[in-house]
Order: sequence, then structure tokens, then C-alpha cells
Amino acid sequence: MRFIIAAVGKPKNRSLAAAMSEYEQRAARYWPLEICEVREESARAATADLVRAREGERLLACVEAQAHVIACESDGVRMTSEEFSAWLQRERELASHDVAFTIGGAFGLSNAVRARAAMRLSFSSWTLPHEVARLVLAEQLYRAGTIVRGEPYHK
Repeated sequence: MRFIIAAVGKPKNRSLAAAMSEYEQRAARYWPLEICEVREESARAATADLVRAREGERLLACVEAQAHVIACESDGVRMTSEEFSAWLQRERELASHDVAFTIGGAFGLSNAVRARAAMRLSFSSWTLPHEVARLVLAEQLYRAGTIVRGEPYHK
């Protein structure tokens, strides 16, 4: 059983990339974590629907058939950090499947990813750049690990 962050694009901003890497490494101390970055589709000669579809195919290629796909979108379910940590712990205890958090590109997630999703998860009502969404997810995975172990990071 693994937690997978499947995200469109590699971080372009070096400071943001360093922060993502830091929190992903911290989170990996608590959870079996894998990162799958897929190529961002060029939107120059393509419609938004085509871009989402191609990126969605790449995201789903990172995920095994039995995995629970979580679509990270602004209109999904919201959880407190404590609720998220309890949810992660329950998922880990089931241990029969991977959990894949999918983060779309500039145009969001494809209909295929949404259809495959067992749940839609929101980090905020705001629309976040996909790099920022990935940083928020990594930090919350780390925070959840500290909550589960009763460590002082979460106040």
C-alpha cells in the first residue's frame, strides 16, 4: 500500500520545488509515498478539453487498476488536518490498495480522472496553481503523520 502524488508538470520555480521536495521527504518518513510527475501538455494548438484528456491519460497511467483515486479539486470534500490524518490512517490500515492523489495541470483534471475518482478532495475554495496544490498536499501529509504519532509539529 502506497500513497501516490500524481501531478502534472515539474515545478518551474526552484524555491517552490525545494519546498515541495522538503515536505515530500518529511511526509515519506510517516507514509509509504511515491511521486509521479507527468508531462504537461502544450496548449498552443489544442483545446482545454484535449489538454485535460491527454494529461489525464498520463495521470491514470501512474495508478494501478485497484488504486483509490483522489481527485484534488476546489469543489471537493474539505477536511481539517485532524480529519485528514484519521482518514489517511484508516486507508493505510486497509492496506489492500494504493491511494493516488491526482493534481491536474493549468486546465484541471480530465473527465476520465474524475470518473475514476473514489473521492474529490479540496484544499481550499480558491483555485490554486497546481504547484502550490502539490506543496499544500505534501505539507498536509507530513502534518498528518505527526498528528498520528502525537508529535508536536501540529499545534
